Amino acid sequence: MRRWMRSPGMSEPPDEFDWIAALRPLTRGHAAALDLKDDAAVLPARPGFDLIVSEDAMVEGVHFLEGEDASIVARRLLRTSLSDLAAKAAEPFGYTLMAAWPARRGWDERMAFIRGLDEDGARYGVALLGGDTVSTPGPLTVSATVYGWVPAGRAVLRSGARPGHALVVCGVVGDGALGLAAARGAHPGGDALAARYRLPEPKFVLREALLAFASASADVSDGLVADAMHLAEASGCGLRIDLAATPLSDEARAWLAGRPRDEALVELATAGDDYALVCASPEGGLLAQASHAWGIPAAVIGAFTASEGLVLTVGGREVAARRLGWRHT
Repeated sequence: MRRWMRSPGMSEPPDEFDWIAALRPLTRGHAAALDLKDDAAVLPARPGFDLIVSEDAMVEGVHFLEGEDASIVARRLLRTSLSDLAAKAAEPFGYTLMAAWPARRGWDERMAFIRGLDEDGARYGVALLGGDTVSTPGPLTVSATVYGWVPAGRAVLRSGARPGHALVVCGVVGDGALGLAAARGAHPGGDALAARYRLPEPKFVLREALLAFASASADVSDGLVADAMHLAEASGCGLRIDLAATPLSDEARAWLAGRPRDEALVELATAGDDYALVCASPEGGLLAQASHAWGIPAAVIGAFTASEGLVLTVGGREVAARRLGWRHT
């Protein structure tokens, strides 16, 4: 890991230009970043590919815990942003960054944030291309705009589902909510479960499987039911979901034990922060098999229908949900 430090002769407090200088190594020499010496990035063209762009923002106390370690904040920001590219079957290459820092988050914490970006930037092969930084009297607020390539015309959008296509989920559901509870000390799952909330894994390993078998896809950030319905609505379809088929971790199964099963499954499926992929597929079984081949639990949990609306069931019993998932007001 690189060491981040200021020039020894500096006497004034660090400012935005020191921050930019500290960020410069994260460009990894990418020409588009212009060494962070300009006020823009120049994105390259790639013949035969479409450029996929997605942006996500996080606010302290809303998207991550108050006082969270700054390196974890950075890694969570990058991973949750990149998850949108993974859902499009895109290959990531870069990102731009916005950070609004409160005064209580000092220079050491900003350097920890950079170390987190450095670690996961290397993990996912993405370079910092530019951005902006400001101070704020409010909570720490950060956002990332991520960029990736997908073969021309083959991005797996939300709008490609058709009646009769299977609904497939790739990845477990419910660990985001249980991991948040563990991070707050309200669940006995410990650090391992909390890490699934703090540091979700973008499903880039499924890129080829999505290109081969998926007609629509989204990542599960707002909740399984809500994000599945995003596919249905964008595609002009209805949807039938059987929550009894949902892939669950051992911790989620243990949490279900002793609770009313129908209500508990609805709670897990509408909580969000799982970053599984929910997909439409004319060959749902093949997509699930491909996911399992990469060690990612997957299952066909429903189907898209010609009639509008949602039918939610647990093992054939129709159930109701007070909400479909997380919504900002």
